[in-house]
Amino acid sequence: MICGIDEAGRGPVIGPMVIAAVWAEEEDEKNLIAAGVRDSKKLSPGKREEIAAFIRKSFHCETTVIEAQDIDTLRKTMTINQLEAYAFARIASIRRADTYYIDAASANEKAFREEVRKHMEHECTIICKHGADNTYAIVSAASIIAKVERDRCVAEIARTLERKLGIPLGSGYPSDEKTIQFIKEWMKRFGNLPPYIRKSWKTVKNIENDLHQGRLW
Repeated sequence: MICGIDEAGRGPVIGPMVIAAVWAEEEDEKNLIAAGVRDSKKLSPGKREEIAAFIRKSFHCETTVIEAQDIDTLRKTMTINQLEAYAFARIASIRRADTYYIDAASANEKAFREEVRKHMEHECTIICKHGADNTYAIVSAASIIAKVERDRCVAEIARTLERKLGIPLGSGYPSDEKTIQFIKEWMKRFGNLPPYIRKSWKTVKNIENDLHQGRLW
């Protein structure tokens, strides 16, 4: 038995991080390849949905959604890499596998692997690599499941918040000008940060400082 684990939403300033795990018999990994499984970033939203449905139907899958406020709380006592390693280990322990393939979150693959191993509940082999979602089909499958669930969560958040502000939320990533503009306009109109935001992110602190400086002048 093998298991692939990946995340979606590590870096956004709005919305959750989603961890996904997919289990398969090693000889069945070829079925993932035949279905067109690849790194989720290389697939269109429609194709991701289609392949995600196949994965869920054909293999055992689990997801964990870590909400923005929980990320803020956990980051008071651990780094984002430690948080992710802990979450990977917890989802991995739901179902036993002989080998776990993990997309490394840290620049130090070995250190990240050992951080995951520290929280595992049983003995196993852990293969932790950068770009694992582009190398191992089982990790690509997990990346697709995580991305589809994260997109669903963000769509729900957008429907809720856009009704109140009347402008698009964007992707939720700090590099997205629509997202930054949305946060600024929300704060100007309502006087506080929008829900579902990661208050511990430097992006948020920069926006708060910019708006404060604007009021001073």
